[in-house]
Order: sequence, then structure tokens, then C-alpha cells
Amino acid sequence: MNHLTRRSLVKSSFMPLAGMMGLPSISEAAQTAGSPYRRPKLRITEVRTAEVRVHGYQVHVRVYTDQGIIGQGETTDASEGNVPLIRSFARMLMGQDPLNVEAAFERIRTAGIFAGAQSGQYVTALTGVETALWDIAGKALGLPVYQLLGGRVRDRVRVYCDSGAREMIPGNERSKARIQEIHDLGFTAMKIDIDDAGDPARFDRVNWTASNGEIEHMVAKVAFTRETCPKNIDLAVDMHGRYDAGTAKRVAREMEPFKLLWLEEPVPPENIDAMRDVRASTSTPICCGENIFLRHGFRELLEKRAVDIVMPDFQKCGGLLESRKIADMAHTYYVPVAPHAVTSPIGMMATAQVCAAIPNFLVQEWHWIDSQDLWRNWVKEGEIIQKGFIPLPERPGIGVEMNEEGARKAQVPGTPWFEAAGRG
Repeated sequence: MNHLTRRSLVKSSFMPLAGMMGLPSISEAAQTAGSPYRRPKLRITEVRTAEVRVHGYQVHVRVYTDQGIIGQGETTDASEGNVPLIRSFARMLMGQDPLNVEAAFERIRTAGIFAGAQSGQYVTALTGVETALWDIAGKALGLPVYQLLGGRVRDRVRVYCDSGAREMIPGNERSKARIQEIHDLGFTAMKIDIDDAGDPARFDRVNWTASNGEIEHMVAKVAFTRETCPKNIDLAVDMHGRYDAGTAKRVAREMEPFKLLWLEEPVPPENIDAMRDVRASTSTPICCGENIFLRHGFRELLEKRAVDIVMPDFQKCGGLLESRKIADMAHTYYVPVAPHAVTSPIGMMATAQVCAAIPNFLVQEWHWIDSQDLWRNWVKEGEIIQKGFIPLPERPGIGVEMNEEGARKAQVPGTPWFEAAGRG
């Protein structure tokens, strides 16, 4: 007796139609699509890089596969020296399935335990590779990366604007124009810097203990910005981790009347106890994390309640899944996440993919206001920020593709541009 199965029924139903239409592959395609646990069988064939300089130095990473799917990632800040590291990682990736992202990440991370895999350049280089693998996974499966990280909890990602090279000088017309520009672009939050190596009230080139005059200048900059800036724009202030604990406490208290979104790295991030003491001394929210790597680096910061907000840089702290893990750790302490982000639209959109999936997201940085033409032409999709928000794309993978002509304008002279190994 012949027994009908789901597969035989599908085959018998489609075969006459396939024959009539001259499409003999329809039946086979239907069976393939209907079979459980089917996914693309990919293998990594090559890893290439390109180096650019805009807001600092960045490395772009491309991972190639045997089915023509190419993933892209980006590294920043601790990127110089990334290229030879990425080349060494490629040897561990050749022939591997790129969809096993966590396995690839752990293989490379644990292989570097005596090579600096705890932080810095090693982790930054690994971040670019990991991001490219997620891009491949999304493209292979036809899904945005945020869908692979748990699905989105918001439809758009809020962005704040770093004010860039225009120092906020009280009464200065160029400073007023920059604040107006930020408002006109639609941002609902902005950030300024108040650390100034050239402040005339500074008496020592090495020691960053601030004098009364320096602190007065800091307060004047913040007061000017807050008064000039529309009230519906939140204001964050960055001290770049340069000052000692005494200065940090004094400045944090002076900032209290301005109700800042946060005061960023008032002391260096290495001494978590010092950061905790600053936080305990003030009602001004304290933010830290752009120079911390992997979830292991954030553990003590959170356990000691040293910050109100964490600021990992998703393009150097370990990658997209690692960033998700950091955010989840922070969530258990009811600490929001405001990612540091100074990369191109590729890194920005990769960061936004994670921000879309984490409940405790606050706001994401944008630092290209001084390079807007380059920014708009970096990817084929054009401008990705709309009125201070990144709308989340439905496109698979990260959701943007590099515009070679635009991006190459920032190429570091004398460096290869995604050339095969041995040619650059």
C-alpha cells in the first residue's frame, strides 16, 4: 500500500504545475522550504580590511563567504594595529560557518589570553570581525540583526549630537550657531566638552587638578549652553577622564543646578572606587564606559554602583552580542545604556541594531557634525538619521551597505582598500 506523506503530497501537487509552467525546480524548492531546520550552509573564505580617518582612526572589516554573502563591521579608537590582528584572526575563521558567531568569538578570544585579549586593540579588532559575522547571519537568514538579538523593543533609536569642534564659548556667535544647527537638525539631546588643555587658568601641563579659574570657565560654558539651548534638548557634559577625584567632586556639585543628562568620566575609568566616590558625592548623574572592554570589564563598575549610566562603545567593547550582554548586566542594576559612538553610518547602524533590542537603552551618540557631507555619502542608503532618530530598517543584516566612492575619500593614505591578503 502507498502511504501519502507531507513531502509526497507537496511533490505530487507541485509537479503538474511545474511541468506546465516549464519550472521543474518549483517542486524541489517547495520541498526544501518545507523541510525543517534548513538554513544556508556557508563557509568563510576570506577577511579583508580598509583603514579610514574621520573622527579619529577606524578600520572597516569585510568577511567573505563561499556563497557570495559579505559581512561588514567597523572598529574605532583602539583601531591602530587592528589590521595585523584581524589578519591573524582570519586564519582561525577560514572554512568555518559564519552563522556560529558565538563559537567564532570565543575561539578567537580564548586563543588570545596571552596576547592581550582582555581589552584594548585585541578586543577592538575582534569586535569588527564579530560585527561582520552578524551582518552575514542576518543576510543569510533574511532578517535584521536586531531580530537575531531578541527582536526590537522600539521602532527608532534616539540619537544625541556631540557638538564637535566648536567649543562652547559664552557669548560666541559661532557657538550659538552650532547650538542652533543641532536644534535645526532635530536632535533632542546634545553633548559638550569642558576639559580644556589650553585653558589660561591651567598652571601645569601634566597635572589635571583644576584651579578655581578653570572650574569657573567650565561652569560658564555649561551655563551658556543651557541658556542658549532650547529647554526640550537634554544636555550632557564630558570631562574625558582627565581630572582627579577632588576636581571631579567639585565640578559635579557645580553641575547640579543644570540638571544634566549626565557628567561623563569626571575621573579616569581605571579606578572604580574613585568613580564610585564621585557618584556618591553628587546628584548629578555620572556616566562611564567608553574605555571599558567586554562584559567582564563592566562587572565591578556595576557591582560597586559606581555609575548611573554605562556607555560602552559597541564598535570596540567586544561586538554586538557582547554589547547585548553588557546591557543585560546593567539592566539587573536598573542602569540605562547610552552607547558611545563615533563611527561611520556602518558602525552607527550596527550599534542601533543592538539599541533596538535592549529595554534599558537611553540614547546613542553621533559625532560627525563637522563631516556631514562625508557622513551622508558613506552608505548607499544615504542619511540614516531623521530628526534626531535612526528609524530601524527592515533590511537584512546591519541594514546599510558602503558607498565605495564616498567612503574612500577618508581612506588613510598608503593603506590597502579591501585587498586580498598578500596584495596590500
